Amino acid sequence: MPTPKAVVFDMDGTLTDSESTWAEVRRELTRAAGLPYPEHATTDMMGMSTPEWSRYCAEVLGLPGTPEEIAAQVIGAVGDAYRHGHIELLPGAADGVRRMARRWPLAVASSSPPELIDAGLDALGVSPLVGVRVSSETAGAGKPDPQVYLEACRLLGVAPTDATAIEDSANGIRAAHAAGMKVVAIPQEPHVPDADVLRLADLVIDSLDELTVALVEALFDD
Repeated sequence: MPTPKAVVFDMDGTLTDSESTWAEVRRELTRAAGLPYPEHATTDMMGMSTPEWSRYCAEVLGLPGTPEEIAAQVIGAVGDAYRHGHIELLPGAADGVRRMARRWPLAVASSSPPELIDAGLDALGVSPLVGVRVSSETAGAGKPDPQVYLEACRLLGVAPTDATAIEDSANGIRAAHAAGMKVVAIPQEPHVPDADVLRLADLVIDSLDELTVALVEALFDD
C-alpha cells in the first residue's frame, strides 16, 4: 500500500504569486512590438518549459527575435522582479513548506528555469529545506507532461505513488496526476482550473494554511 514519503511543490502560483508577473512581462513585450496579446495566451503558457513558451511567443504571438532571445528577455525581467521584491509570496507558503519539511523530504518541480526556482525559495526563506529542485527546462518537457514530477520523485528516491504534489494550475494538476502522485490542488484566481481538471486532484483546499501533515497522511488512508 502506498505511504507518504515525500512532498513536491510547484512554484509559480503555488508558493509565489509570480504567474501575474510572467504574464505582465510577456504582455508588455508583445505590446511593445505593436502586437496584440490574447488573454488565453497566459493560460496556454502555464506549465510550459522555457523552450516551449519561448517558441510560443515567437511562433504564435509573433514576438521578434529567436526563442532564445525572447527567453532571455522574459527570464531577466522576472528575475529582476524577484530581486527587487516585486513578487508577492502567497499566504502560508513559507510556513506550509516548513511544516512539510519537518516530516518529509521536499522537492520543487517547476516550469521556471533553475535560477528562478532558487530565487523563489530564497525569497521565501526556505531554500535549505528543499533538497531537490527540478525545472521542466532540464526535465525535457513542460507540464502537463509528467516528466518534471517523475524526475523529482526519482531524485528524491521515492515512487511517485508514495509522493504528494501541491499544485495550482490545470496543467500542473494534470502532470502530477499523470505521474501517479497524490495531488493537492490550491486554485488561484483568476486562473482557476475547470471542474473536470479539479476532479483529478485528490483534495482541493483554499490556501497553504490548510496544508498539514495530518491532511497529507489522510490522502493515503484509502
